Amino acid sequence: MTDTTTDGRGTDVVDILTADHRDMLELIGRIKETPEADRRRDLADTLIAEVMRHAVAEEMYVYPAVEEHVPNGAEEVEHDKKEHDEIVQVMKRLEDADASGPAFLELVRELEAQLRHHIDDEESDQFPKLRAGIPTDQLVALGEKVQTAKKLAPTRPHPHAPHSELFHKTVGPGVGMIDRLRDKLTGRRTG
Repeated sequence: MTDTTTDGRGTDVVDILTADHRDMLELIGRIKETPEADRRRDLADTLIAEVMRHAVAEEMYVYPAVEEHVPNGAEEVEHDKKEHDEIVQVMKRLEDADASGPAFLELVRELEAQLRHHIDDEESDQFPKLRAGIPTDQLVALGEKVQTAKKLAPTRPHPHAPHSELFHKTVGPGVGMIDRLRDKLTGRRTG
């Protein structure tokens, strides 16, 4: 089923990514409010998977569009990729942290700060530029590609993997398949 907005067009990529941002921040809030370590771990694993899916989809489809349609797009994308790398590093530490220890919530707060910064950059600056530079039908088509990419993307942080469109389109689906298999075998919840 395809999401549609009130005017009948499909949901565009900006709407999809903005909804992802809200979902991520809502998960962080739930992690911080949850006293049970096991539940915090499940929520953190879901958050990590959602952030990974989102980031990979951006790197596959959104960043090439930013490079093509946004003034100074290549520089913006390089900045975004560096932020993604920093976020992946924190998520890797969070993935390995004991959910009952104080370091766990410190990492959650660190991740939250990085995500809020990244989200603010995208929503206040980059997304309006995308909407101004790309026709609506293309933004909707880009949204469909992003939704498909999120289904195939890895669910775990891979700190040494490149943040590149080519990597994600060639190797990424295999990495994602292995991650989903590991998730299933270990009972890890990813959303």
